[in-house]
Amino acid sequence: MAKKSASKAKAPTREEVQKKLKARDGVGKRALITGITGQDGSYLAEFLISKGYEVHGIVRRSSSFNTGRIDHIYLDPHVKGGKLKLHYGDLCDSNVLGKLMRTVHPQEVYNLGAQSHVRVSFDMPVFTADIVAMGALKLLEAIREYQTETGKQVRYYQASSSEQYGKVLEVPQKETTPFYPRSPYACAKVMAHWATVNYRESYNMHASCGILFNHESPRRGETFVTRKITRAVGRIKMGLQDKVFLGNLDSKRDWGFAGDYVKMMWMMLQQDEADDYVVATGRTITVRKFAEMAFEHAGLNFKKYVEFDPRYLRPAEVDLLLGDPAKAKKKLGWVPETSVEELAAMMVEHDLELARREKTLRDAGHKLPDSSGHDQ
Repeated sequence: MAKKSASKAKAPTREEVQKKLKARDGVGKRALITGITGQDGSYLAEFLISKGYEVHGIVRRSSSFNTGRIDHIYLDPHVKGGKLKLHYGDLCDSNVLGKLMRTVHPQEVYNLGAQSHVRVSFDMPVFTADIVAMGALKLLEAIREYQTETGKQVRYYQASSSEQYGKVLEVPQKETTPFYPRSPYACAKVMAHWATVNYRESYNMHASCGILFNHESPRRGETFVTRKITRAVGRIKMGLQDKVFLGNLDSKRDWGFAGDYVKMMWMMLQQDEADDYVVATGRTITVRKFAEMAFEHAGLNFKKYVEFDPRYLRPAEVDLLLGDPAKAKKKLGWVPETSVEELAAMMVEHDLELARREKTLRDAGHKLPDSSGHDQ
């Protein structure tokens, strides 16, 4: 009897996929992460360390410490047994990227570094493009050269973004949906995405793109809308803030938990063949609805505390993002574990605790900046 063609082969079950992944846990492996001090980088570093990896991260030199999200997993170099090692570097510097490849000898590289604030990218378009687009290209080239010199394969993950879909041409958005970027950030991400595909096809590199839809957590930066909302909820509840100003409340987003999404990054690099995947929940809600959920969790009516400010509008808006994660579920058995309601509650609880600490300090006579940055 003739064998079935590969195109008609039976898809592996989720149990089979999970068994295969477990066999590829990272004892003895080394991973290099750009953007390790960010939200995603910190969760990914935790996850990889839990699997036995030695994790190396690139950090930019600063006169102030910017490692708050990873301090709990970092050990001083003088202490034996540390699984996290940090190196100074920058995605703009191709020389240091090549040097790090030859120093670290990573089996996996995760490119999470970016100027990632969409609204800010309109104010800093050239810098955004340098970091997001050219940075990815320089890193890909450093990996290609390292592979050519050593003959060792490096598996590469590119952090693509749902913002690439912009003025969406299809709902929901899939891996095959055309991109229509609506910001300098999104344009730069489109270049980085296609550069990754090009290196995969041109040089047979194991390079995959994860098109991640909005993913949040208590570690999200406070200028991003979800964290701005939950931070305000905590401070308003504790009497430290009167209201919060937001932009477009009608924008719809597909929000998931960053801790769930970094697992998918790792899963992509454990496959025999590189590919691109949408990482999303398959559900969308408005900014207004997220604010309602966050305030309601603290027993507050958001209508009393939320005001519109046109300064937070983008020159070109993205009205609707809704991802279709069917491919990730079918091929890798991945499904998000945290609902948007659970996510909002998690973030509010975290920021309520922060606000309680702030109030304790203020009540003890310490001066703290208010929501406008002035001492109170």
